[in-house]
Amino acid sequence: MPNIRRKQHLGLIGMLLIAVAFTGLQLTAVTGRASPDAKNYLSYALSLSGESREEAGRRAIAYSCDSGQHASLSPVPWTNRKAVGESEEQCVRRLNDSVAYWSRHGNTSGLTAPFANQRFMAIFEARPGYPLFLVPFIAVFGITWGLWLAGLVIALAGSVCALLTLRAAGASRRARLAGQALYLALPTGTVAMNPLSDGLSLALGTAVVLGCVLLLRDRPGTDGASGTGAGPVAAAGPRTGAALVSGGLALMFLVRYSQALLLAAALAGVLLVRAGWLRRERRQFTPVLRAAGLCAGLTVCIYAGAHLLGWPMGQDSAQDLLTHHYQRPDLPNPWPEFFVQEGVFWSAWLRRQVTSPVLPVLLTLSVWALLKRRSVVLPIALAAGAAGLLNQAGHPNLGQLYGYRLIVFLWLLPALAIPLLLDRPSRVASPVPAQSEKVGGGQRDGRVGVAQQPHEGA
Repeated sequence: MPNIRRKQHLGLIGMLLIAVAFTGLQLTAVTGRASPDAKNYLSYALSLSGESREEAGRRAIAYSCDSGQHASLSPVPWTNRKAVGESEEQCVRRLNDSVAYWSRHGNTSGLTAPFANQRFMAIFEARPGYPLFLVPFIAVFGITWGLWLAGLVIALAGSVCALLTLRAAGASRRARLAGQALYLALPTGTVAMNPLSDGLSLALGTAVVLGCVLLLRDRPGTDGASGTGAGPVAAAGPRTGAALVSGGLALMFLVRYSQALLLAAALAGVLLVRAGWLRRERRQFTPVLRAAGLCAGLTVCIYAGAHLLGWPMGQDSAQDLLTHHYQRPDLPNPWPEFFVQEGVFWSAWLRRQVTSPVLPVLLTLSVWALLKRRSVVLPIALAAGAAGLLNQAGHPNLGQLYGYRLIVFLWLLPALAIPLLLDRPSRVASPVPAQSEKVGGGQRDGRVGVAQQPHEGA
């Protein structure tokens, strides 16, 4: 028992050291991260905190223009990429003129400031979760430090969920810590620090992934070598998993409902295929089928909820792309041109991966983990990655070619799969019963043969 506790303390110390190191690195860029959409969420949060729409817009403009002065001119995806030679005063004047123009042209209601036409701003009005999350941080620490601390909490929470996911799947301590470090080092950590809704959506999605692992895994015993069987995560069962999946997707619905819909649908599809494969192999498939049914039901609820609330749907997103944020007349049938844009975007995206092959290398290692390891986390991580691809496919905007935020769920796959390569492959018991052994003229039943190694998940 003392040895197990010492192992647990080492794991906790490792987790805290990674968090402290990440925090120290983020202190080098407290501001300069704002993108053009950041001011929309900030004005929404300021309106929720009780400020007038006009004052909320003014303060959001001041922050955005100040952040732009600290941003790099290079195409770094998390910066505002200010116009060359534009001063802070010129930026403020330009955005104030835009607010005045759209106020005169009908955008006179809502919680977000009128930075664009009302139809475009309705997209952000349909994402109240992230502005509501920002309110206490901004109220206590002010805008600059409040947004930074909110991003830090989101990033660290997502990394801890990644660590707990690997722990629930039976991974060793080194694999768990590697998963936490990868989550923070990859674009998952970068996007989480941005003052946008994508990071909070990602953290909640990682909690949903953890819930799916708890739904599907075998209940492990205490592992004396790594301590994987100790603690509340190891003791958690399917009820906790179902609560995490349902609660996580419900909160994601308020933060970014389109990503919640795609994640639920991808999980349902992958788990349904997994259940069919297990049934074909004559293995236990009922828990997987139940999890697939839960995710499918939540998919229907998310779609129905967005439709009943009148939030922008897929057709609105296509028109937004093709009409430059609804500033041109809608197309009678946007889909042919939309699919042309899909081909243009993905061709450019593939060329980008050839010139900067970080993601292809990591995905190759992830596929190796899928082939070499048996872990309950792998099909779930695959579904999360598919949700990222689907989200990017819904927004084939060449302006996002160098960015990560729309496709960020794809980076969850290497963050959760590659660490499993640090563990030894599990020894799976043979399906053939062991031969009976004669003992002193009688026989001893040898059906209980090979013990499974508990480090890998089901």
